[in-house]
Amino acid sequence: MFPELFQIPVINTSFNVYGVLMVTGFLSAVFLVRRLAVTLGENPDHITNVALYSLISGVVGARIFYVWHHFDLFRGDPWWSVFAVWRGGLEFLGGFLCGIVLVIIYLIRQKLSVKRYMDLLAVGLMLALAFGRLGCFMGRGCCFGKPTDVSWGVQFPYGSDPYRSQIYPDFARNRPEPRVELPAEYFGFSGEGGQTWYAADEAGKYNAYLKPPGLLTERQAYEVSEGKYQCLPVHPTQLYSSANALFLCMVFYLFWRKFAKIYPGTTLGLLLILYGLTRFALESLRDDNPYEHAWWAIHDGWTISQNIGIYLAITGLILMVVLFSRKPALLSGPRGLPREPEPSRDTEPSREPPSPYNSAAPPATPNPEPPSETANPPQKPDIPAN
Repeated sequence: MFPELFQIPVINTSFNVYGVLMVTGFLSAVFLVRRLAVTLGENPDHITNVALYSLISGVVGARIFYVWHHFDLFRGDPWWSVFAVWRGGLEFLGGFLCGIVLVIIYLIRQKLSVKRYMDLLAVGLMLALAFGRLGCFMGRGCCFGKPTDVSWGVQFPYGSDPYRSQIYPDFARNRPEPRVELPAEYFGFSGEGGQTWYAADEAGKYNAYLKPPGLLTERQAYEVSEGKYQCLPVHPTQLYSSANALFLCMVFYLFWRKFAKIYPGTTLGLLLILYGLTRFALESLRDDNPYEHAWWAIHDGWTISQNIGIYLAITGLILMVVLFSRKPALLSGPRGLPREPEPSRDTEPSREPPSPYNSAAPPATPNPEPPSETANPPQKPDIPAN
């Protein structure tokens, strides 16, 4: 993993790979959706505005969901680390739900077609998610999977999110014992500006902080990287999610080309169905989200993302049934005004000779006769008498 891409030495500013990939995904999605909007005759500037609103609200909502579910991961960190989104730690469903509400409000206030624009955003959203999940994998390792014995299992480094999950009990996932028994010397509290470490005792080690990597001894560093206290291999669910997002992006694009003009809104419905179901399946391989026991949960042993995924799929199915039951819409102009339907190209021209009885051409008008000279004889001018 490469959490830090590079650092500017003069101002001591580092660029995290998670933030770089997230920005790359956002710009790629905006570029794609703008191109698609032009093919529909829409103003691409509206796409830019919608994208900016969705980015701001999406990041806020995704961070709120993540901090809410994983507040224990911020123990020992400064208070401002809650806002450090460039380090990783965003929940897609939280950003999706918050972003979609603000985007719909914007579209209604601008008197734009909600269904048409949501179809466009459905395609670009999956492209942005593909880059975002790569950032999760390359960064802190959030959205990680369960331990596995498969050959492609990934071992994350000491201090990453998967490692922290394995050395602490996780009562939110009904796991009272840690997966890796780490000695008490790796837990404790720092002092004197973070340069001194006070180790915790065995009884209270799980209420203490994990020892920073910079304070590990040479022996401790070896044990946690190559020895018996290293991270267990886990499913690279971030890569699974990235590949799934790319596949869904292609599916939604092909579906959009076929049905967007005659059944607007159906691409959004397909997103709700397919992403809800695939997220439910991927969530069964993940080991980070807590189980949900609230009254609204469909099943008590599912995570919050699994429950929301089923709700999304049901909503999308209802939306698809309603929209496909309506009459196909006419092609729309740049401002949503209906166009006249184009003539069918499948109808072969008639091969019968034209008939004077059924010809659509108007009858020929006979040439008018020249005026007769006797009809209006020229008048002689009056000659005054002398």
